[in-house]
Amino acid sequence: MGAFCSIIKFENLQELKRLCHWGPFIALGVIAICSTMAMIDSVLWYWPLHTTGGSVNFIMLINWTVMILYNYFNAMFIGPGFVPLGWKPENSQDSMYLQYCKVCQAYKAPRSHHCRKCNRCVLKMDHHCPWINNCCGFQNHASFTLFLLLAPLGCVHAAFIFVMTMYTQLYNRLSFGWNTVKIDMSVARRDPPPIIPFGLAAFAATLFALGLALGTTIAVGMLFFIQMKIILRNKTSIESWIEEKAKDRIQYYQLDDVFVFPYDMGSRWKNFKQVFTWSGVPEGDGLAWPVREDCHPYTLTIEQLKQKADKRVRSVRYRVIEDYSGACCPLNKGIKTFFTSPCTEEPRIRLQRGEFILATRGLRYWLYGDKILDDSFVEVVLV
Repeated sequence: MGAFCSIIKFENLQELKRLCHWGPFIALGVIAICSTMAMIDSVLWYWPLHTTGGSVNFIMLINWTVMILYNYFNAMFIGPGFVPLGWKPENSQDSMYLQYCKVCQAYKAPRSHHCRKCNRCVLKMDHHCPWINNCCGFQNHASFTLFLLLAPLGCVHAAFIFVMTMYTQLYNRLSFGWNTVKIDMSVARRDPPPIIPFGLAAFAATLFALGLALGTTIAVGMLFFIQMKIILRNKTSIESWIEEKAKDRIQYYQLDDVFVFPYDMGSRWKNFKQVFTWSGVPEGDGLAWPVREDCHPYTLTIEQLKQKADKRVRSVRYRVIEDYSGACCPLNKGIKTFFTSPCTEEPRIRLQRGEFILATRGLRYWLYGDKILDDSFVEVVLV
C-alpha cells in the first residue's frame, strides 16, 4: 500500500487534466470503438471463443489494446522532460552559444525549445502533439513512436475482423436480380445461430469501425514512417527544419560553408539506440549530447543564433489590407485557404486593416511571421 501511494503523487494526479482536451478524446474514442467492435464481431459473429483460433484471436485483440494504451499513456503522462527552471551551463563561457528563455528564466539546453502550450523549455523537442496533449521529446520519444507503430498494426487486425465478419454474415443473405441486389438480414449464417443476430445496426457499426480502422492505419502509419526516418538520422522534426534553413541560408548568401548535422552518430543503429533502449529509459540526461568529432559541441545552437539574426534581415514586411478574425480555418478566405490550413496549434492572431506584419517564412496560402506592435513581435500564423 505504501509503495502504491508513493507512485500516485499530487503531480501525477495533476497530469490527468491532459485528458481534458479534444485530442485525447478523439484518440481514445477511436481506440475504444475499434477494439470494442473487433471483440464483439469476433466473439458473436466471426470466430467464437469455444474454438482454439477464436480464443487466440481474442487474446491478440486484448494484447493490441493493452500495448497501444500502455504506450499512449506513457507518452502522455511521462512527458518529454523539461529544462530545469533557472538552468545554465556548468561552464559560464558556454552561455554565449545558447539562447536565453525569458519565460523559464533559463538558458535553452542544446536541442531544447520552448513550447507555448506546455509553457516550458522541452528537452530534445520534436513537436507538440495534440493527440497526447503533450510534447514529444527526450523522455517519451520511444513510447510515442511505439504507439505510432502499434496503433496501425492493431487497426489492421481489427479491419480484418470487420471485413471477415461482414463477408461471413452477408454471404448467404445476398441475392442478385436482373438490375437489383437484395440483402435479407433475417437469414443467419452460422449454425446454430448467434445469441445476438447480425442485424442492420450491427452492420452499420461494423462498417463505421472499419472506416475508422483503415483511416487510422493510413494516417498514423504515415506518421510512424516520418518519425522513424528522423530517428534513424538522430534528428527531430524541428532539427530537420533547422537543417533545411541552414542550407537555404548558405545558398542565399553564396557561402563556402557546408552545414554538417552534429548529432548524427554515423550509423543508423547508433542513432536508433539514442532513442530506443532495452531499459526503456533514454541515454543521458537530455541536457548534454554526444556530437560528431568534426563538429563543435554547440554547432546546432550556433546555427540557430545565425538564423535568428538572419530572420530579421530577410523577413518581408507586409501591410494588412483585409481584416482577419484569427479563425483556425477561415471559411471566408476561400476554399483553398480553408483546406490548406496548417496542421498546427500555433495561434492565429486577429488582424485589422492597416496593421503591419513581418513574414519570416510561408506556405502557398499561409504565412508564418510576427505582428509588429509597438516595436515588439508576437509570433503567429497568418492567412
